[in-house]
Amino acid sequence: MPFFAYKGRNSGGGLVQGVLESPDSGGAATQLLDTGITPVSIAETAGPGISGEAGFLTSLFREKITSLEVMLFSRQMYTLSKAGIPILRALTGLQASTPNKAFAEMIGELRQSLDSGRELSAAMAQHPKVFSPFYINMVRVGEGTGMLDQVYMRLFEHIEFERFMREQVKTALRYPSFVVTAMVIAIGIINLFVIPAFAKVFKGFNAELPFLTKVLIATSDFTVHYWYYVLAIIVGAAFLFRSYTASPAGRLKWDEFKMKIPVAGKIVRKATLARFARSFALATKSGVPVLQGLTLVAQTVDNDFIASKVEGMRSGVERGESILRTAANSGVFTPVVLQMIAVGEESGSLDDLMEEIAEMYQREVEYELKTLGAQIEPILIVFLGVLVLILALGVFLPIWDLGKVAIKH
Repeated sequence: MPFFAYKGRNSGGGLVQGVLESPDSGGAATQLLDTGITPVSIAETAGPGISGEAGFLTSLFREKITSLEVMLFSRQMYTLSKAGIPILRALTGLQASTPNKAFAEMIGELRQSLDSGRELSAAMAQHPKVFSPFYINMVRVGEGTGMLDQVYMRLFEHIEFERFMREQVKTALRYPSFVVTAMVIAIGIINLFVIPAFAKVFKGFNAELPFLTKVLIATSDFTVHYWYYVLAIIVGAAFLFRSYTASPAGRLKWDEFKMKIPVAGKIVRKATLARFARSFALATKSGVPVLQGLTLVAQTVDNDFIASKVEGMRSGVERGESILRTAANSGVFTPVVLQMIAVGEESGSLDDLMEEIAEMYQREVEYELKTLGAQIEPILIVFLGVLVLILALGVFLPIWDLGKVAIKH
């Protein structure tokens, strides 16, 4: 929709100006009148963004808005709201004090939207890359219940927990990824430099070579002479993988597979379930109905497979089933967690029990990370042993045979 810059008078006669979206100028005038603003002038404008080459360069080099800024914004808004400071004044102060220019610009756009008569949740919805649907809906709930300050504090704790769990998962996957990458590089160096040197020695003796040695030499020759094919295959495979995981069906399968990876998979699974439990506890504590809460939580777990299970839980609850039964049918929760859900549902304290579930999973993730090295060490030893065995049989065994022949002569 196009943007319209307007000037008008509010109910007190004060001058108000800003930018709003509307299908046409008539719709913009109606929107202003509905919010108690009498329009004086309305003119179409390019909007708050910058278009063209200048806009591309600006967006390329501008500061990024991270979840840390949103987390601090939530904490500051909680403090200012609890102190009774009007929201426009609070946003003005935050805009002047934030060091991130992109975030300050975004806060300025929030102020303009509020000046134009929008609610804060609707203004935040204009920035989907900054505020998630879960965040926006929680703010909307806070506006409706009058508990916006408490919602801000809970959102602060929620984002802090999300950042912690995401970092834990990255830490869990970093070590295996580094080891696998190092092994791939080592195999590449062996193929390009080590085996060709031995191949020249073998050819000089004109002797019959073992089958495994022939395979290694053939693989090395192909890599040396047709490296561009190998590179094209690797790039093509990476492109196909990214394209597949970008599709809904591919991402669903990949997210399911990630939780089945030896050692690291269970860490990813527990971290995802911890995010689910914490998000559901936050939604229910803030007064969000169970059905709406499950819909919102499905958008925050950052795993399409678990999200599909949560959507299945929502459908079950919609049919009249209990949360315990739908959770059991999902097949992703352990018996201990199901027992805690049963107790919470019977006692009416499901939100508190969900927080305990999140903390339990968080402790398990921390323990798994501490013991990750000990768990992955046997797997790495096996892989390295297989690699050394192949090299020994393929490279050193012919040398041993040639040496015995030379001794006999």
